[in-house]
Amino acid sequence: MITFILNDTLIHTDNPAGMTLLDFIRYQQNLKGTKVGCREGDCGACTVLEGRIVNNAVKYNTIVSCLTPLGNVRGKHIVTIEGLNLEKLSPVQHALVEHNGTQCGFCTPGFTVSLTAFLLSDYDSNIENAIAAVDGNICRCTGYKSIERAANELIDLKEKIDKTEPVKWLVSKKYLPEYFNSIGKRLKDIQNVTKPNKNAKIIVGGGTDMYVQKPDELMEQDLVFIPRNSESGKIIVTDKRCSISGEATTSDIMESKELQKHFLQLRKHFKLISSTPIRNIGTLAGNIVNASPIGDLSIFFLALDADLILSNKDKKERKLKLKDFFLSYKKLDIMDDDLIEAIEFLLPVKSDHFNFEKVSKRQYLDIASVNSAIKLAIENGIIIEAHLSAGGISPVPLYLKKTSAFLVDKEINAETIINANAIAQEEISPISDIRGSADYKRLLLRQLIFAHFIELFPNEISINVLLQQNL
Repeated sequence: MITFILNDTLIHTDNPAGMTLLDFIRYQQNLKGTKVGCREGDCGACTVLEGRIVNNAVKYNTIVSCLTPLGNVRGKHIVTIEGLNLEKLSPVQHALVEHNGTQCGFCTPGFTVSLTAFLLSDYDSNIENAIAAVDGNICRCTGYKSIERAANELIDLKEKIDKTEPVKWLVSKKYLPEYFNSIGKRLKDIQNVTKPNKNAKIIVGGGTDMYVQKPDELMEQDLVFIPRNSESGKIIVTDKRCSISGEATTSDIMESKELQKHFLQLRKHFKLISSTPIRNIGTLAGNIVNASPIGDLSIFFLALDADLILSNKDKKERKLKLKDFFLSYKKLDIMDDDLIEAIEFLLPVKSDHFNFEKVSKRQYLDIASVNSAIKLAIENGIIIEAHLSAGGISPVPLYLKKTSAFLVDKEINAETIINANAIAQEEISPISDIRGSADYKRLLLRQLIFAHFIELFPNEISINVLLQQNL
């Protein structure tokens, strides 16, 4: 039995835990405002709010219901567009109407939910954050400018909201339905620990890839769900090391204030990884064990020379380098009963330089054609340690061992970079596919290697010098 709150209704259901939330909402509860679109988490038409208790308060995020199994909403508050309706239009709905932000209307519920999440968030009140809130929503009619103007209208309202109790403030102004005030207590009443299904063999974290690949099959399977309620212990920084637990979501990492101190461009880099609703549910362990050759988190942490902590059913742990985890295409150094407990790495220090780059057909909400990350330690203008990774150019997320070794003891100059690229080209083995030809991917990797050094050392390196010397 799965228990959660859907809008203002307490739900007890014995539907399969592997059923998607979208299907439950539409076909079991007859709430048709949440739309069936791509069923791959790309269009945002099925976006809903997920509320969960964090530090004794209810925190709301957007999620895509098409990739969310019922088993992952146990003990949560799920809000569809119907659950936001009032006697009059809410500020979000009013802004979209006034600025002609809706035409056919198919995508409008998703945009409304996402902009409501912006009002409920603790993000600063600016247009950049307002637009970022809808980075997982696609509209085929408006050309987006009308939606941007609607988002801009909400900034002044966002500034007025009590950041300590945004839900209470919005309810008091009749911008949210009254029932929202009771959700915190009601969620605490239904919190419970569910015993794992002993027959289950398939482990589900966020499900953001599994439910793209085989949703119908998963509906009939016995599944184990990794809990995502607890915030404690997900990201632990001790002295010079950091440990991130496997169930941490991409958003957990991106929004970590502690990690932002060590990675000044963390939010900029992670905005290139999927979209807000996907980052809110996709887990670190899931992204790594998926073993996609272009897995963004794998590429990011390979450049940090990270360690994986694995444990089996007897809780026996073993540690191995992430770069040794990927054996061949979709083949991993992992046993059937192993779980990724955590990933550990040394935090960058003052002499370190880190960068992440990604090229895809769309800047956001897309899978990479080629991605890459680099970490360099510099002393007196000399590279004393180097770690370079790249995706989309090999059957596995690739740690460029020879290129990294070559960079050590070299000066930061155009010759070093050009020679490093030459070695990298020998290490990779791209294939032609839907994301580009093999030659194109080789060119992209060269450009990303150039981009790393231009971004990290703008006073020493220029693109013109690199291109001239590489002719």
